[in-house]
Amino acid sequence: MWGNAVKVARLRGIDIKLDASWFLIAGLIVWSLATAYFPDQMPGTDTATLIVSAVIAMLGLFASLVLHELAHAEIAGHFGLRISGITLFLFGGVAELQSEPVSGKSEFWIAIAGPIASFCLALAFWFSALVAELLSVPDPARVVLSYLAVLNLVLFLFNLLPAFPMDGGRVLRAWLWTRSGDLLAATRRAVGVSAAFAYGFMGLGLYAAFTGTVAAGLWPILIGLFVLATSRAALAQLETKSALHGRTVADLMTRNPWTAHPEQTLSVLVNRVFLEHGISFAPVVENGALLGYVDLQIVRKIDRENWTTTTVDDVIESIGPDNTVPSQMAGLDLMSLIFKTGKRKFLVADRHRLIGVITLSDVLAHLSVFREVAASSVHKMVK
Repeated sequence: MWGNAVKVARLRGIDIKLDASWFLIAGLIVWSLATAYFPDQMPGTDTATLIVSAVIAMLGLFASLVLHELAHAEIAGHFGLRISGITLFLFGGVAELQSEPVSGKSEFWIAIAGPIASFCLALAFWFSALVAELLSVPDPARVVLSYLAVLNLVLFLFNLLPAFPMDGGRVLRAWLWTRSGDLLAATRRAVGVSAAFAYGFMGLGLYAAFTGTVAAGLWPILIGLFVLATSRAALAQLETKSALHGRTVADLMTRNPWTAHPEQTLSVLVNRVFLEHGISFAPVVENGALLGYVDLQIVRKIDRENWTTTTVDDVIESIGPDNTVPSQMAGLDLMSLIFKTGKRKFLVADRHRLIGVITLSDVLAHLSVFREVAASSVHKMVK
């Protein structure tokens, strides 16, 4: 989501970045305030003043969101965690923790810090608006302060909704985690609650759309989809970390794979290795030494009429750091390599000696079993 984020500032060693989607919401806020909300609050005000007021209000929202996320960062630092950056995007902001909280207590205080900051900001803007009114400050300043007070109160209440991975959802997970002592089980239950809220948001949006207010119904639908997608992604990431924790490539790989010889023709390779054994990827070995690999994608680049005269040695992909891993590589490091290279299959070798092959399918099969076992444990715990 944040691959196109633009760095705009650095505060307390933390990069403040804007996702491309933030510019969309910022523009919509300025437009809606300048053309609808502020004209209602300040009738007769000239267009230039309305636009300037809208821009100042938008910048106030930007500052409020940054302070909300900085509150998370401050408490995270208290618990020994570091935040590398803060990114504002379509639905708010996110503080990028370099590591996860180690206990329910730390997660609770890190999560609740943001809403508390928003509540304090709401009080500060409300008090400032009262002072502005007492001092007969011009309407634009008073209206902007009142708007920011209401906006921060809405942020406070919205972030307390127990929809993971929003702040309220993290508070819920912290409570469940403290009760059970099982982070994964707590996350599963928090994601289940989040799904209920997400479908509720989408239901409200659809109702609004079918009753004639399509624009008003769009936001709840988008928020519901966002909550549903991000909560499930967070759960999948945690499941992957839990399933692969302490696991090495040797624990996950396929041993004694079918191999090819460099002198085999592609015709023999396809018929006696790929088709006969139902595989599409084969290490190439000669006299016990691993030379590389050949797969169906490589073979397809050669015209079929040339398969009988082309040997494996002619098309072999030699071993290298982007396709060969040691047997003791950590499972999580392997997943990082898969995401980095986009490759799904790797040779496993120690000192040029073939140990096995590891594929994304092998990892996913392990994850599938882990999820079933974890889901069964959560079901028993709930019962």
